Amino acid sequence: MTRKFLAAMIALTLAAPAQADVLIDNVEGITIGEDGTIQRFTALVIDDDGKVAQILSAKDKKPQTDYREDGEGAVMIPGLVDAHAHVMGIGIGALTLDLSDTTSLEEALDKIRRFAAENEARPWILGRGWNQEKWGLGRFPTAAELDRAVSDRPVYLQRVDGHAGWANSLAMQAAGIDASTKSPAGGRVERLPGSQAPAGVFVDAAEALMMRAIPAPRPNERDLAFAEAQKVLHSFGITAVADMGTSIEDWQAFRRAGDTGALTLRIMAYAAGPDQMELIAGARPSPWLYDDKLRLNGVKIYLDGALGSRGAWLKRPYADDPGNTGLPLTGPAKLRNILVRAAQGNFQPAIHAIGTAANEDALNAIAELAESFPGDRRWRIEHAQIVDPVDLPKFGQHGIIASMQPVHQTSDRLMAEARLGADRLDGAYAWNTILGLGGRLAFGSDAPVESPDPFAGLAAAVTRMDAAGEPFGGWRAHDRVNREQALAGFTSEAAYAGFAEGRFGRLLPGERADFVLIDRDPMLASPGELRATKVLETWVGGRKVYDAD
Repeated sequence: MTRKFLAAMIALTLAAPAQADVLIDNVEGITIGEDGTIQRFTALVIDDDGKVAQILSAKDKKPQTDYREDGEGAVMIPGLVDAHAHVMGIGIGALTLDLSDTTSLEEALDKIRRFAAENEARPWILGRGWNQEKWGLGRFPTAAELDRAVSDRPVYLQRVDGHAGWANSLAMQAAGIDASTKSPAGGRVERLPGSQAPAGVFVDAAEALMMRAIPAPRPNERDLAFAEAQKVLHSFGITAVADMGTSIEDWQAFRRAGDTGALTLRIMAYAAGPDQMELIAGARPSPWLYDDKLRLNGVKIYLDGALGSRGAWLKRPYADDPGNTGLPLTGPAKLRNILVRAAQGNFQPAIHAIGTAANEDALNAIAELAESFPGDRRWRIEHAQIVDPVDLPKFGQHGIIASMQPVHQTSDRLMAEARLGADRLDGAYAWNTILGLGGRLAFGSDAPVESPDPFAGLAAAVTRMDAAGEPFGGWRAHDRVNREQALAGFTSEAAYAGFAEGRFGRLLPGERADFVLIDRDPMLASPGELRATKVLETWVGGRKVYDAD
């Protein structure tokens, strides 16, 4: 058998949908039961619709099926659901410059210089991932420094959190930005000391000044980026994702993949603002499309920026920047107008709120509207990172879902302490406290801001320690969650947060057969072992979409 023929057969196997009952046998199965507890099993039967037909324990008689797949003793868990990511950002990030691994300005400049040399045909050098905190710079980088790496083409690079961008001189020139350019509402153009000259960094809404000059990706480039995103996510065992900030261009890329049979990822989409929401879906959320693989659920609303760029909206000024309380991106009146507009059409709002003032306004707005719009709304607050302790009980009211990213706590811990001071962190990344107050958690990664690796997220959730085991015993350890809660946050609760319960998120009869085969038991592995979990296979709707071999 030739290598070419073997590759073709493998591709055909991955692409072909299940056509008959399949028994997946000889596994150490784990799922989340209806009561939220862990249930174990040894085999799974998939029907010809790609749904779970039976869950079998060792004592159960195995039925006759058309096909049998030997799990070879691997651990089977439900397909992992990322409750907050940026799908197209993951794909575009895989095709552009990634600075997330750089630890100094000079290292970043060297990497930018090499990337530009290797991509001479690109009219712009684009990328993301820089972090001045990780570089120990103590300030934002400048256009003049970026010019040292590339001066013959425009360069624009987004910060790791996506809330600031770094441009070189040619990029600012292409965008028509000079000393007379004013900072827009909800944004900030950084200036050179003692001058009005733009320094080269654009925070939050000011990024739009640069974005208007950057050529938009063509449809075929978006299709390529989306294909890359699916590969990346499936390699981490992710079978479904809440896409935060879907544009009409993104939606069309998802639809093209669905129309051609190339859509293997389940996407719960949240439009990039109310105008995109109506452009994509019209008056009501879309139906589930392509066998529960795509739905426009609601709308993403930005209340503030991020801690790293000091754009998170706080009640009191930053400890390391007196006088600065961050950038409110959506005012109270506008927020309530958008929420009413969404609720009238039964769209689900997903409100980005990181700082104390932003979280307070989001929680208060929900409380004000809940009486006028009763029912199962599942109001979502994305990130909910720094909450004033007096506001935490509000998460237990009105069915609010705290959509949080465990790895943010380990990545941002030192920065949060510097930005706020230790005395203002009692409501920071308060996962267990929110659960204890009656709130619900959905977990995600915020990729490409962080790695989409859900096993790093699981480890952070149960330990509140980073990959190096710091700090010993966990940071504010009383807010870690147990393993059952962590796994539910990345499976059944993340599905519930997107109105997908009963469709996927658990391995129970009637739900889609989305599962992952891994090399260790996440309920028993040490934190270090949990982080090192290897995904062997990923299946969506009874189809194998990733095989490590």
